Amino acid sequence: MNTSQTTPSVLVLDGNQRSALAATRSLGRRGIAVTVADEAEHSLAAASRYCNARFCYPSPSDRPDEFLDVVQHHVAAGAIGVIFPMTEVTAYLLAANRERFAPAMVPLPESGNWNSVTDKCQLLQLAEEMKVPAPTTLFPSDLDALHAAAEHIGYPVALKPCRSKVWHQGRCTATSVHIVHNHDELAALTRGHEYLRVFPLAVQAVVPGSGLGVFALYDRGKALAFFAHRRIREKPPCGGVSVLSESVPVRADLRDYATRLLDQARWHGVAMVEFRGTPDGVPYLMEINPRFWGSLQLAVDSGVDFPSMLYDLALGRHPAPPATYRTGIRTRWLLGDLDRLYLVLRQRETGPSDLSRLQEVLQFLRFFSAGTRYEINRFGDLRPFFYELRHYLNQLIL
Repeated sequence: MNTSQTTPSVLVLDGNQRSALAATRSLGRRGIAVTVADEAEHSLAAASRYCNARFCYPSPSDRPDEFLDVVQHHVAAGAIGVIFPMTEVTAYLLAANRERFAPAMVPLPESGNWNSVTDKCQLLQLAEEMKVPAPTTLFPSDLDALHAAAEHIGYPVALKPCRSKVWHQGRCTATSVHIVHNHDELAALTRGHEYLRVFPLAVQAVVPGSGLGVFALYDRGKALAFFAHRRIREKPPCGGVSVLSESVPVRADLRDYATRLLDQARWHGVAMVEFRGTPDGVPYLMEINPRFWGSLQLAVDSGVDFPSMLYDLALGRHPAPPATYRTGIRTRWLLGDLDRLYLVLRQRETGPSDLSRLQEVLQFLRFFSAGTRYEINRFGDLRPFFYELRHYLNQLIL
């Protein structure tokens, strides 16, 4: 039997993302042919034994039209059945141009549903409508209103562009959330960043606490699966990407809030709903990301195989989500954790004491014990780790 005719192949974009590697391994273990593509000729996921073919494309941020042309050519030539974009930029471009890739399936929501979630201004208005807790937020229409909004809320405030990526003159610019402590700092930031002069812009009260997340899979407005983890360590240490995380049960309140938003948006595909939990336990909505997340491998290890289910969903099949999943499973991004340790140890005046530094080193070594799984370095598929290690060492030399 020719399996290429009975099992449509998959194109995984953004091959240097850890999520791309997790998806490649998940699908490859099912016997599905996986093509990996990235801006670079070689990539993390393409190094996997489960990658059948690879190619590189022009930068989707700088040359989006050329990116689309190259991907369209390879999809047609390679008889690709499903396309998985792994970053917001490639997901946006594919969602807006999905007809170019037919009959290949792109498991993303329609543009109106996409905007209601990915545009932070629309999302926060939806949260108010659906009674989902969110920080006090104002949407000024010009610079004068921006300063007035910050004064009204009270410093410090967070400036949030409505989109994490802004398209201007055919190029994509990444935006950032800025914490502003006074009027002069606000004026300097708006002068220095053009995207902070694009209105409406969200001005939001700063909520103390730690990050919380719910990961979901939806079928045209119907929830199929949820997953949650806790971040044990992050890079940078003050808050960022998870380098050591553990699967935990989904909090009932977070699931309820995520469901209200995604149901109303008639979401389709995967989503990462992020909250900030205050010390007294109240979760406040931060954003929703329309893509796979960095710690995707942990979900797969815990029994929630999102890439495999999304593949079936894209082909019109009915995925069989697990009734539950294993909690207490830990995965570690080893080189990311090593980076975090370096950042902690190099701090000087404001950094930890010598005793605290020693404790950090011991904590780092502790998780070499049995029971912790590794995202990248896995027996039976070690080439991605060697690829990552080589690039890590090259950066140190440079």
